[in-house]
Amino acid sequence: MIAIIGLGNPGNKYKRTKHNLGFIVIDKFAEENNFPEFKLSKKANSLISESDFNEKKIILVKPQTFMNNSGKAVKELKTKDIIVVHDDIDLSLGKIRISKKRGSAGHKGVDSIIKELKTNDFWRIRIGIQQKKKPENVEKFVLQKFEKETDIEKAVKTIGDFLIFGPEKAMSNLNK
Repeated sequence: MIAIIGLGNPGNKYKRTKHNLGFIVIDKFAEENNFPEFKLSKKANSLISESDFNEKKIILVKPQTFMNNSGKAVKELKTKDIIVVHDDIDLSLGKIRISKKRGSAGHKGVDSIIKELKTNDFWRIRIGIQQKKKPENVEKFVLQKFEKETDIEKAVKTIGDFLIFGPEKAMSNLNK
């Protein structure tokens, strides 16, 4: 089983914010690939949708713990195969990078996952949200609504490529 965790904050207040890009991408992936409706798992404190994709059991996860405690929800999944999808302020708007075994670079959701799992040995799909230059007040910036949407379709395709072809081919496809 592969768990794809979209990072974000629960509630309508945060629905279309930059920091909820993980939720937005996971929702679109679920929609395009006919995953069932998300249901609340009280044990994992997450909204979860399970289905098969490319002959693999996939669980889509949207932690409901708020960003800074995402690791608590991820830890409850009890799976080692995880892909975390999240916003990245160090990347230009629309840029996507796939990485593994990296630090959090200040992303509090990723930091929480690393602390709870006691490892950074998991895949990440990082989606750029920076529009011009890194803002002085990062926390305020990430909680703003998008002025210009990033390429959600490209991020959804990257998840599919990752699951079908593997991380190396998915990274190669990003650079075409």
